[in-house]
Amino acid sequence: MSLRCLFKRGAKLPKLIAGVDDAGRGPIIGPLIIAGVLINDDQIPLLKSLRVKDSKQLSPQRREKLAEEIKKIAIKYEIIELSPAEIDKVVLTGKKLYKLNLLEAKAMAEVIKKLKPETAYVDASDTVAERFGSQIKEMLPFSLTIVSEHKADVTYPVVSAASILAKVRRDEIVAKLREKYGDFGSGYMADPKTKVFLVNWIKQHGSYPDFVRKSWKPAAKIIAEAEDKQSRL
Repeated sequence: MSLRCLFKRGAKLPKLIAGVDDAGRGPIIGPLIIAGVLINDDQIPLLKSLRVKDSKQLSPQRREKLAEEIKKIAIKYEIIELSPAEIDKVVLTGKKLYKLNLLEAKAMAEVIKKLKPETAYVDASDTVAERFGSQIKEMLPFSLTIVSEHKADVTYPVVSAASILAKVRRDEIVAKLREKYGDFGSGYMADPKTKVFLVNWIKQHGSYPDFVRKSWKPAAKIIAEAEDKQSRL
């Protein structure tokens, strides 16, 4: 007997859906994480019962707890880590935002390829959400529906779930970096502590470690300023 025969006539079969999101797109320190979560659409109420939301709206402790619950609910989940070196490689060859968007689209396509959903909801990185979705779809070897929207992590619980897994994984990596290299703040250049850390690092070592995105303009500016000061001595 086929699986479909087990359902009442006219009943809706569960549909495989995936949510995909990133964490760490903007900071100068640490990796960019892409995470995807696969569920049946009839499991959406379970995610809602957990009160999942955009990971940035949750405390670290709450994110960690939710991540464990999401992993129990998910049929499958996938996480890809894009190192600063990988980011630098693409950004230095062209326009930063354009190249970074393509890198993210490729990583999201890889996640979706592994999850094999019927519909994938993605949090669009491109200013044109539809274009971002089309880029992902073109990279996939099978047909599916791509729903690409801005703030999808707020609209769709399955994307919120992916957002949480991505953020928790990045936090784990950043915490290990802090343990090894000291407190560098948030990792964003707007954070004075991050800037001081990088300036001091260049003073002591002359070049950046592999956990810094060298292609970010502020990184180059710090080196230029250090070289200028040195030349005046």
